Order: sequence, then structure tokens, then C-alpha cells
Amino acid sequence: MMLAGLPLAVRQYLIVTGNYWAFTLTDGALRMLVVLHFHLLGYSPLQIALLFVFYEVFGVITNLVGGWLGARIGLNRTMNIGLALQVGALLMLTVPAEYLTLVWVMLAQALSGIAKDLNKMSAKSSIKLLVPEQAQGRLYQWVALLTGSKNALKGIGFFLGALLLTLVGFSGALLAMAAMLALVWLFSIFTLKEELGRMKNKPKFTDVFSKSRAINFLSAARLFLFASRDVWFVVALPVFLKETLGWDFWLVGGFMAVWILGYGVVQSLAPRFTGKASGQIPGRGTVVSWGLLLALLPALIALGFMTDLDPAQVLVTGLLIFGAVFAVNSSLHSYLIVSYARGDGVSLDVGFYYMANAMGRLSGTLLSGWVYQVYGLEACLWISALLVLLAALVSLALPPGRPQTASTNS
Repeated sequence: MMLAGLPLAVRQYLIVTGNYWAFTLTDGALRMLVVLHFHLLGYSPLQIALLFVFYEVFGVITNLVGGWLGARIGLNRTMNIGLALQVGALLMLTVPAEYLTLVWVMLAQALSGIAKDLNKMSAKSSIKLLVPEQAQGRLYQWVALLTGSKNALKGIGFFLGALLLTLVGFSGALLAMAAMLALVWLFSIFTLKEELGRMKNKPKFTDVFSKSRAINFLSAARLFLFASRDVWFVVALPVFLKETLGWDFWLVGGFMAVWILGYGVVQSLAPRFTGKASGQIPGRGTVVSWGLLLALLPALIALGFMTDLDPAQVLVTGLLIFGAVFAVNSSLHSYLIVSYARGDGVSLDVGFYYMANAMGRLSGTLLSGWVYQVYGLEACLWISALLVLLAALVSLALPPGRPQTASTNS
């Protein structure tokens, strides 16, 4: 009854956001469940990281194909397909322990990766269609809230996964999450608008490659940005905390969960200090300046390791600052892709962009394991600084921002 009294666009936004939140909780919890469970089975940190390679590989493919699929069949259907696939991925891992082979787990992760990127592409694209073109300030706020809340909930999902593993075990946790997400999926089937995001003219598959100069450069910047994070965050950081600093495994997981939670909160608040107060929405100058600031941070952490300072204090302090500044950069990028995307065929542009995002995560994940194993954490940090600098330089090709109109404040 409360939803019925709201405008249609707001109702659809709340449903899309609720779907995204529910999915994100299971995504974060599943990652923690896999990490903890397979650690207990004797897998090394690097072996555990390899379990997620298919997750990232299929994310690249899904974003490229998913945008085209969303334009043909509608974003409500791609979002609901993503929810259903995640239920399937969770159920795949409930088989008896003797069937949980490396290949089977990687296949389940591949299915989860497809589900995650279908869900994310659908959610981000839908917002573009629910906000008037002239209301760029409101669009920035809605995108920041969706993106920030997603990452905050992913951190909560880490805690949820660990808690469920303790209370009901690995299979019990997976069954509980599958049941919850199945209910969300059924609700979504009956409440999302059927034609949301479907193009009037069916796009060709070649249309998945963006013809927009702004989107191409923003996608390249996004690739470098997320590779810069994952080159030290995915494998190098948890292994360093565990093996070099001697942290217990629960402390490593807990710290990273809190980091992601704080990262999401900063993303949600990004519009407050990136131009909204001065009546401007972000553009090229904002993205470049925040990118240059971010590039300094991994370099300063690497330099801090060369001093007499406690490496744990240097790393934790540096990581917290890096997370806050990275969150602002990510929020700016997430707004700009939705702003630049076409109204008709938005999922094609957003899918292409998040394909570049997934390629950045994949390359960063692979680099993280190899560079750390051969050269150590400091090398990962220097490469991170270089990648952020490349992202900032590529962003120089973006269009400038534009003034916020009175209607955007509504």
C-alpha cells in the first residue's frame, strides 16, 4: 500500500534498488563463504583467488552481451534472469562435499558472475530511464545512492556469510540465501515494468560496441581505475596481512568487510562534495582532479614502507584514505556513464562500459597474484599508482561538466 501511493518512477526505482540490494547481500556473503570454507579445506590464498577467475571472465562477456540483450528484451527481464541465475549458482554449491571439485566451484562462480553483471547492468541502466533528462543533479544522487549502498551491503554480506557459516554451516547458509533470493525474484517478476529499457528498433549485435567518443574514453579510464584497485586489493593485500603482518584470517576478512562498508558510505555521499553545493554537476575537470589525487596515495604507501614507520600502520591508514578517495572516483564514473548513455539503448552503452570495468577487475586480479608473488606488495602499489595516473590522463578527453538547473534539485 505504501508503494502504491508513490509516483511510478519512484516505485520502479525502489524495486530496482531493492533487487540490487538483495542480490548484493548474497554476492558478498557467497564470496566470504567460498573464501572461508575452502581455506578450511586447505586451499592456499592464491588457489582461492583462482576460484574467482571465471567470475571475472564471464563478467566481461556478460556486460558485452547483456547490454544488447537488455535492449532487445527489456531490463526487467535481464534483471530477473540475473536473480534466477544467482539462485542457481547458490544451489550448485549445496551438493555433497565430495562433489565440490575445483571445476564445479569455478562453474558455479561463472554462473554467479553472469548473474551479478546482468543485475548490475540492469539496475544502472534502469535509473537513466526513470529520471528526466534535465534532472542531472537528481540522477547523480540516485546513481550515487545505488552504487554506494551496493558496496556497503557487500561489506555487510561479508559479515552475513561468516555468521551463517558459523550458525548453519556451508550448505545451510547457501540454502537460506537461495530461498530468500527466490522470494525477491518472484516479487520482481510481478512488479517491474515490462517494457523498461527495450529499444523500439531491435539492435544488431555489432551495436554493443559504443560509437560514442565520451563513452569510449570513460570506459578506458574505468578499466585502468579498477585494475589499479584490484592489482593490490584482491590477492596481494589479504596475503600480505595474513603472512607478513600475521593477522588471523577472521581479522583479515573483518577488516576488508569494514573497508568495503566505509567505501560504500563514501560513494553514497560523493555528490555532497564534488560540485553539488556550487550548483555544478561533475565533468572532466572533477574526474581528472580526483584521479590525480588518488594516484598519489598508493605511491605514498609504497614510500612509507621504505621508512622506519610501522608497516601495519602505514598500510591500514593508507588503505582507509585510498578507499575514501577511490570511492569518490568510482561514484563520479558511475554517474557519468549513466549521464552519457543514450535514452534509447541505454543498456548497450552501460553494458559496454561495465565490460571495460570487468576487464579492469580481471587484469587487476591476475596481476595481483603474479606481481605479488614475484616482486611483493610495494611493486603492486607502484603499478596501482601508474594505472590511476593513466585513468586520469585518459579522462582529459571527456566532455566538460554543465551547470545544474533548478529542476535538478527536485
